[in-house]
Amino acid sequence: MMKKVAVILGSDSDWPVVQQTCAQLDALDIPFEAHILSAHRTPAQAADFSKNARANGFGVLICAAGMAAHLAGAFAANTTLPIIGIPLRGGAMDGLDALLSTVQMPSGIPVATVAINGAKNAAILAAEILAVSDDTLAAKLEITRQKMASQIAQKEQALQNELKK
Repeated sequence: MMKKVAVILGSDSDWPVVQQTCAQLDALDIPFEAHILSAHRTPAQAADFSKNARANGFGVLICAAGMAAHLAGAFAANTTLPIIGIPLRGGAMDGLDALLSTVQMPSGIPVATVAINGAKNAAILAAEILAVSDDTLAAKLEITRQKMASQIAQKEQALQNELKK
C-alpha cells in the first residue's frame, strides 16, 4: 500500500497556493491528508502529528508557511520522514524571509525546499521520493514528464509556424 503524504498549512490563508499541491497529488493518485497546524499557535499538536506521522502511514510531509516559516523546521525536528517546505509569498519581504527560514536548517535536520509558492513542485518531489519504492508511481511520473515534453514541442511548432508568416 502506498504511503500517504501529509500537507500541512500554517494558516488557512495558505490554501489558495497549497491547493495546487493537493491537485497534483490527486492527479498522481497519491493519497494525502491536509491539515492546518501552526508551529507557533499549536506547537503541541504540530509536534504530536509529526512524531506519529510514520506510524499513521505517512511517507512524506509537506509544510507550507510564510513569513517566519518555522513550520517545516518544527516538523523536521520531530520526525525522520522527509520534509518538503513550501515558502509562501507575503509579508514585508514578499516571501524571501520564508524562503530563508525554510532553507537554512541546521546540520542534521534537513528540509527540502522548493521555490516561493512552489506548491506543484512540492507534490512532484514528494511523488519522486515515494516512487523510489513504487514502480507504478515512477511510471506515472515518467508519463507526466513525457506529456510536458510534448506540450513544449507543440509550443515550439506553433512558434515556428508564427515566425514563417
